[in-house]
Amino acid sequence: MRVWIQGRRLERVMSLFNQCESMKHSLVSLRFSFSKLNLSTLSQKECFDSREESVMSLFNQCESMKHLEQLHAHVIQTGLEQNLFVMGKIIVFCAVSEIGSMDYALSVFGEIENPDGFLWNTMIRGLGRTRQPEKAFEFYKKMQVKREVLDNFTYSFLVKVCGRLGSVLLGKQIHCNALKHGVEEHVFVRNTLVHMYGMFKDIKTATHLFEEMPSSYVVAWNTIIDCNVYCGRYKEAIELFFRMWQSGIRPDDGTFVVTLSACAALGELDIGRRVHSCIDHTGLGNVVSVCNSLIDMYAKCGVVEAAYEIFNKMKVRNIVSWNTIIQALAMHGHGDEALELFSKMAEEKLATPDEVTFLGVLSACSHGGMVEEGRRYFYAMRRDYNIQPTIKHYGSMVDILGRAGLVEEAYQLIKSMPIECNSIVWRTLLAACRVHGNLELAERVRRHVSELEPDHSSDYVLLSNMYASSGQWNKMARVRKSMHIRGVQKPKPGNSYIGFQPSHEVRFRLN
Repeated sequence: MRVWIQGRRLERVMSLFNQCESMKHSLVSLRFSFSKLNLSTLSQKECFDSREESVMSLFNQCESMKHLEQLHAHVIQTGLEQNLFVMGKIIVFCAVSEIGSMDYALSVFGEIENPDGFLWNTMIRGLGRTRQPEKAFEFYKKMQVKREVLDNFTYSFLVKVCGRLGSVLLGKQIHCNALKHGVEEHVFVRNTLVHMYGMFKDIKTATHLFEEMPSSYVVAWNTIIDCNVYCGRYKEAIELFFRMWQSGIRPDDGTFVVTLSACAALGELDIGRRVHSCIDHTGLGNVVSVCNSLIDMYAKCGVVEAAYEIFNKMKVRNIVSWNTIIQALAMHGHGDEALELFSKMAEEKLATPDEVTFLGVLSACSHGGMVEEGRRYFYAMRRDYNIQPTIKHYGSMVDILGRAGLVEEAYQLIKSMPIECNSIVWRTLLAACRVHGNLELAERVRRHVSELEPDHSSDYVLLSNMYASSGQWNKMARVRKSMHIRGVQKPKPGNSYIGFQPSHEVRFRLN
């Protein structure tokens, strides 16, 4: 192993490392050197406290799992492998950081003879973030068997896992255990419980738990407002925000982001402007996430010029900022301006486009009838940015072609898709066939749609209307009769409202 280390054959080192029977023996052998970590500063003659302090200082230099493995090897070599403070830093890095490894955390934890509550809780927290969060409860059971102390952090992490799993029964069981152990009223546990019941859409219980809190901090207010937004109770979320404001609790950026999303969902421009005034009052108007939410709110409330003004005033922008304004311009028919912004962003490398960016760009092409530009951007996704189109990108491209009357090309695009097409994309093409009078293709598309959603009323109505327009009354009657026999009914009509404002030309200027 040392020969391979000196020859910088790290792949062979790791291969042999994985085959070793004794983890401790392997890690002691693993002494390869990285320029980022200067382990030569640690002398074996240093006292225990000095060694611990020196090792702890090196954790700030860890930037990858390779660095951590080297540092772990040195920890064992210096006799600190049972030091709970040092091992806690290793497990936190593996279990919590984005570049960590939960498998490595499990192996390290298994070597610790007497882990404390912090290590148990960190393992539960880390497992709750994996693709198999239910494994966190295996550690919870082990803690019970070993009679470890179950504290507020233990239950906070477990409640969060329950919310992620969507298990109401399990969530209520953990809630009862938290109550039994006397930690249910702890602020961390209570906030997590409120959030969990909100994810279960049990807003009544979530509200009850929130109202029971003797003193509500900003995190608690943010949680209950977010729960109401998640459950579609936008009006109640806005009322909670103003109640929070009047009670003297200072909102943070998270409060404004979730409240503005409620205003955007309702199209409440006047309330959105009031929230904007509160943002200016608190001095959070330069926070990127808040500015992004303001852009989205104004765009969805129909005031795209205000959204554009906020975007132009932003000193710092991220990809969400660009995506939001591009989608806003596209949604309001300003396709040329949206594409101009995208070109500016890409050419000046102000941000790296992602799949959401291209959804906005394709939407701009669709609303502007720009077929050639749509084709160019659609194929540039993979060629220039290595972004694989999703079903939404294919749907946007089908919409572009369908609006331009290129329904046969749209059909061939769907047939060539590397992923399975859904009913929404097929239905988009069916509607285009109706607009452009291509009855033959409409019949073929209708068969594809019926395989996925056989009882959707709009498909029957579209096809029967096409038969009626072409004078094929017998076929129209058969479609209507089939609809009646299968018990397919039109959905109840929805309701909407329109706010009238003085119309004026919107002008844009790139800064």
